[in-house]
Amino acid sequence: MTRRVAPSRSFEQRGTRSSRVPRPPWRTLAGRQELVILTFLALAALVLSFLNPSFYQATNLLNLARGVSWFAVAALGVSMVILVGGIDLSVGAVMALAGLLCALALRAALPLPLAIAAGLLGGLTVGLLNGLLVGLLGLPPFIVTLGTMGLARGITLGLTDGAPIRDLPASFRSLGQSNLQLGPLTLPLSLLLMAGLAMLVSLLLERTVLGRYIYTLGRDAQALRLVGVPTERITITVYALSGVLAACSGMLLTAWLGVAAPTAAEGYELEIIAAAVIGGTSLFGGEGSVLGVVLGTALLLVVRNGMILLGLPAYWQTGAIGGMILTVVLIDYLRRRRLSRGAGVAP
Repeated sequence: MTRRVAPSRSFEQRGTRSSRVPRPPWRTLAGRQELVILTFLALAALVLSFLNPSFYQATNLLNLARGVSWFAVAALGVSMVILVGGIDLSVGAVMALAGLLCALALRAALPLPLAIAAGLLGGLTVGLLNGLLVGLLGLPPFIVTLGTMGLARGITLGLTDGAPIRDLPASFRSLGQSNLQLGPLTLPLSLLLMAGLAMLVSLLLERTVLGRYIYTLGRDAQALRLVGVPTERITITVYALSGVLAACSGMLLTAWLGVAAPTAAEGYELEIIAAAVIGGTSLFGGEGSVLGVVLGTALLLVVRNGMILLGLPAYWQTGAIGGMILTVVLIDYLRRRRLSRGAGVAP
């Protein structure tokens, strides 16, 4: 799960190799986004341990881990959309829709696998709609996903007249509430499920032709078109995957809460996008990593959890997240500008 850049040298060479000065290994390591995020995460945890010792209580850490699990799954889907230069504002509404569809199927006495399939189908449908409108028709992704966000949220509210579905089966709730004992460690099952999905996404991006195309599409779409790669199909596939991962996230959230609420994940769209961006997924497209997204999610939720423990008002939490986004985007811009100058091209 390492950081990837589009691999095609013929597409992206900006200068001769002889003109580049090799960087010392320690500078290469220090410049990795994942290491920077991990450093900030460790510092945040250290500071919070001094300011509020309850941060390290087992109950708080387990709840934090559960939050990271479903949040990171949604952020992984959004990060793939950002990699191709898009955006997905419908992720929160899809999470609510998938959780509700799964709960309705369970209430109809369908087996758990079929209920989960119903939730996945709902996420896939919205994702495909996004991909078709953006990829085939060329509509702006911001407007398209804003529209599908309202559509999915409206369907979710209309299915139950805005009422939540309670009394979900224990077999389903265990996906979000149960723990596994691995030696001395107690880990939430949802965290292990997230790790499995993260590994699958990493394999897709790192070890497949589609993954290489996804990175290249965000950096140089015209290069792919020149060699005959159907970029529309890549865009459709990425949005469909984002919908499926949002559905997985929504069902994990529903299992954790033990209730399918039509208003679940409302307003979480920007925070999920923020987690991907803080994790190093460049808003300019073509750059990011699965590990970075997971670490960015953890950093975002640790900061939010710490501010809650310290009793700070909610508006300070929103301000802190906004400041983190602006800082990361600025750092990304300055880094790209430095690399462009080093390669001998205009930033």
